[in-house]
Amino acid sequence: MNVHQIVEAVLFASDAPLTADEIARADELLDEDQVEDALGFLRAEYDDAGRSFEIVELAEGFQILTRAEFAPYLERFDNVPRSARLSGPALETLAIIAYRQPIGRIEIEYIRGVGASGVIRSLQDRRLVEVVGRAEGLGRPLLYGTTSFFLEHFGFRSLEDLPRPDELPVVLRERIPLGPDAAPEDGHGGEGADAGEDAEVVPDADPEPADPA
Repeated sequence: MNVHQIVEAVLFASDAPLTADEIARADELLDEDQVEDALGFLRAEYDDAGRSFEIVELAEGFQILTRAEFAPYLERFDNVPRSARLSGPALETLAIIAYRQPIGRIEIEYIRGVGASGVIRSLQDRRLVEVVGRAEGLGRPLLYGTTSFFLEHFGFRSLEDLPRPDELPVVLRERIPLGPDAAPEDGHGGEGADAGEDAEVVPDADPEPADPA
């Protein structure tokens, strides 16, 4: 069995992106350079053969995925996750966390102008956000950041691939949607009382605090 076959078998069997180092663990004779060479060979082979799937680099790893143009055909089958998207408030909150992480709930609520507890819990349930530490202030509040699944799900190789802050909510809305348990666009997805807010808040790269009244 050659290196190309081993790498391909590992990628097909994995339901999450794998780094070259992780793939190399499949055989004691493999190393990262061999894996990366095999990945390049397989990507070119899939492209040349016009295969319906491709090797995508995301979440700092590699994964075999169906090409985006075939999504309409897959949606006809019940055993394929249906298209459903995050609500507007969830997208706004996720965008804020992505650019300001690590960030606490109070700062998120200050930027959005509404409560965020329910939305944050929903994003945690969907593995898009996680607790990454505690602040040093009074009560040591929790700090939140995005997860590796966030990168994987929305197709980013790393946080460095994030678009401009004013474009991120739109990009997230257009990227691969969540599975059938995701919240619909009307905001009624169990995200708390603040989930019904319709205001389109776009986080600035470095928002300035408002003057006190």
